[in-house]
Amino acid sequence: MAAIDDIMSLFQTKGSTQYGGEKVSQLEHALQAAHLAQSEQAPPSMVVAALLHDIGHLMDDGPEKPHEHLGHGWVSQHFPAEVSEPVRLHVEAKRYLCATDGSYLQQLSPTSVKSLHVQGGPMTDAELDAFEEEQYYSQAVKLRHWDDQAKVEKLAVPALDTYRETIASLLKT
Repeated sequence: MAAIDDIMSLFQTKGSTQYGGEKVSQLEHALQAAHLAQSEQAPPSMVVAALLHDIGHLMDDGPEKPHEHLGHGWVSQHFPAEVSEPVRLHVEAKRYLCATDGSYLQQLSPTSVKSLHVQGGPMTDAELDAFEEEQYYSQAVKLRHWDDQAKVEKLAVPALDTYRETIASLLKT
C-alpha cells in the first residue's frame, strides 16, 4: 500500500503546480482525465492509467528523461501492463493521431502543439507501423483523447481519494 501513499503524497505536494501552459493544475488535469475515463465506463485499469498518465511530471527534477518514460518506470513497478503501457505510449499516441487524423492537430491546445514539436512531431509511416504493433496502442489513443480534453478550468470532478480503492485493486502483489 506504500504506492498508494506515494501517489497521494505526490499529488498533495506537487499537484497544485500548473499543467504546462494550461489553465489547470497537474492534479486537476489528472482528476479530469480519470473522470472522463470513468464517465465512459472504461475498465478500472484505464481509469488508473488516466489518473497517473502524467505522474512523471510530478517526479521530474530535470530534463534528463521525458515524463512518459519517468512515469512509466514508476507505474510499471506497481501496476500491470494494462495500466503502465498506456502511460508509456500516451505521448506517442499524440504523434500518431497527428499523422492519422487530419482534424486532430487543430483540436490541440497551443501548449500541446508546442510540446508536439519537442516530442518529434507527427509520426512517419515507419513509426505508425511500429506504434500499431504495440499491444496497448488503442488504449493509449483513448487515453490521449481524455488527456486532451482534461484541461477545463474549474471543472467539478470527484476528489483524488475517490480512486483509492480502484488503485488498490490494481496494485501488483
